[in-house]
Amino acid sequence: MATQTLTPPRVERAADTTLPIVLRLSPVIELTEEQFVAFCEQNHEVRIERTADGELELMTPVHIDTGSKELDISVQLGIWARRDGGGVAFGPSSGFTLPNGAVRSPDAAWIPRPRLAELTTEDKRGFGHICPDFVIELRSRSDRLSVLRAKMDEYIENGARLGWLLDPLDGRVYVYRPDSEVEILENPETVSADPELAGFALELADIWGQPF
Repeated sequence: MATQTLTPPRVERAADTTLPIVLRLSPVIELTEEQFVAFCEQNHEVRIERTADGELELMTPVHIDTGSKELDISVQLGIWARRDGGGVAFGPSSGFTLPNGAVRSPDAAWIPRPRLAELTTEDKRGFGHICPDFVIELRSRSDRLSVLRAKMDEYIENGARLGWLLDPLDGRVYVYRPDSEVEILENPETVSADPELAGFALELADIWGQPF
């Protein structure tokens, strides 16, 4: 009997080593949702997202300056969310399964409590089946801006009401809302989430500069 040789999944890496690294599995391997969750747990050192087409996007740990900025963003959002009480804030380790099937881990996110209360037990398994109402992505030196902007579009198309792409490399904030043109803010000191998150404003001094 002839032996069938399977071609290994193809890895694509940009010539400039920017991220993410794209791992194409289909048609060699088709991961179920449960298998994808297990795969991520086995490779917890790597941040892994999945596109709506089933491609895996691999990202290495961020540099310490970016990690400090990510924490600053999460802390600011978390403090506001606790005081406000109307929703729950999430950090960069949280994965969400969007309506289009993609699994994304924004650097920070927020979801109102009434929406979370509607999730079924099945919805909560693995990477929760819900798109956050508010998402923040922070660009690092290794990130392609075009990839992040496409990801922001995806969040809005899947139900996010507000999204911020923070780009310390250019000192810009890209503000995304449904049915609106992307607003670009140049070197703002703060950015307000009103009216979607009433009273929340992100201080950007440590995001634009070096945190240490």
